[in-house]
Amino acid sequence: MKAIDTNILIRFLIGDDELQSKKVYKIFKKAESEKKELFVPLLVIIEMIWVLESVYDIQRAEILDSLNDLLLMPIFKFDQILTLQQFARSAKGNKHDLSDLLIAHSAKTNGCETVITFDKKASKYQLFELAK
Repeated sequence: MKAIDTNILIRFLIGDDELQSKKVYKIFKKAESEKKELFVPLLVIIEMIWVLESVYDIQRAEILDSLNDLLLMPIFKFDQILTLQQFARSAKGNKHDLSDLLIAHSAKTNGCETVITFDKKASKYQLFELAK
């Protein structure tokens, strides 16, 4: 199995570089035709969220829709798939920072009660607690 980097998903979602986008399409079609999976690390998803928000100014709802579409693609094997699914569901019902939510759900999946933080905004979400 091979893994993919953030820039591969960005080219797929944004298509801002025609040559690279065509290469990504070719990689995905090959994986599909050979019935192989491409591994997507959780860190790639966190970075993807950051790039879509910060560099491309993509709105939250569109990022979540794109993530949900990616989760349905059979060519991908996601690191912590249950975490990503829980994150995607929880993110639709609030306005907390997407990266913070993903960190919190990853911690919860790994048996943590909460995430200790100095971030007052993040601490308002149930899976965070403000450092005292």
